[in-house]
Amino acid sequence: MLTYGLFLYLFLTASVVFLGFGICTAGGREADLKTPYTSKLTVRNRILAVSIFVLLSGVSVCRIAVGNDYWVYRDNFNLIAQDRYVSYEPGFRIIVKIIQWFLRYDNYLPIFAFFSLVTVALMVKGIYDQSEWFVFSLFIFMTAGYYFGSLNNVRYYLALSAALYSIKFVLSKDYIKFIAVICAAAFFHKSVLIVIPLYLLATINWNWIGHFLISLFSASLLFLPGLYRKIIFIFYPFYEGSMFDTGATSITNIAKAAAVFCFALIYCKKIFDEEDHRLKFGFYCNLWALLLYTFCSFMPEISRIGFYLNITNIFFIPSLILRIEDKKKRNIWTVLICGAFILFFMFFLKSAYNTDSRILPYYNWIFQ
Repeated sequence: MLTYGLFLYLFLTASVVFLGFGICTAGGREADLKTPYTSKLTVRNRILAVSIFVLLSGVSVCRIAVGNDYWVYRDNFNLIAQDRYVSYEPGFRIIVKIIQWFLRYDNYLPIFAFFSLVTVALMVKGIYDQSEWFVFSLFIFMTAGYYFGSLNNVRYYLALSAALYSIKFVLSKDYIKFIAVICAAAFFHKSVLIVIPLYLLATINWNWIGHFLISLFSASLLFLPGLYRKIIFIFYPFYEGSMFDTGATSITNIAKAAAVFCFALIYCKKIFDEEDHRLKFGFYCNLWALLLYTFCSFMPEISRIGFYLNITNIFFIPSLILRIEDKKKRNIWTVLICGAFILFFMFFLKSAYNTDSRILPYYNWIFQ
């Protein structure tokens, strides 16, 4: 049955993708389009990008009781206002404390609104600055569930959006800004620190020796899980034996990463012959995600670490398709990949009613 919330999500996705067709940014290199900074193209790009931001942030800001942890956050906002202990990172607690100081007690809607605006702004800006095919990146961003996931897990998706935004600094080798952005995000969800080594490793031009070492490391994950668990619980002791320490494996995440990996192998020559490091970065990030999902089920919250890696596919897949010279093959791959993401989106929305996410049904404080 097409409920109000489901219709809204479908309409929102169709609307922002429609607007995305009008944006042409050349991966943030507008100068490559041979147009002046103040050209009509630039103005149109920014008007449409702002429109997309308004639509996405509007749905996010106006939500109430959406997400399985919505009321948990609300209760913890109040605990923070009372100066009681909450196991959140200091940056998040400080922001909540400041907003609570300006507003009356238990006025939680502006707090959710603030973090929604920042999260969506970083996501849209990150795609706008980096995508070589904006509308395709936006389509994957929506249908893969990255935006809709941000209606849940407030702190984590704020960190994920910062990781997405930071990719441009990694690729431009501006490592100081990259580390600064990630460290700032870690004050809201410290799991984001994992992208510092993983993203930097993805920028290396691995030779056959490097690939052999990757294989050895993968084997060690399979045969030495106990060792890695001990290392992990030194830093995250509260995860051991928790509800997140289930050892579960997501077949869906493995299948997605494996499918992208197989697609990349078909055109691996283009990836490794390309002087621009974007393709190699996306290839290795997806490879790290595949290895983690396949061999690291012993790690709590492995899906969250994987998301930091496979979110790069919103840039990698469109960029690789653009480099297929044969127009017929390029069109076939575009249709096949779009179809796969639409199918995944349907399953994602069907599971959105589950208690572990609960992003459906959708309620907002304007009408309900």
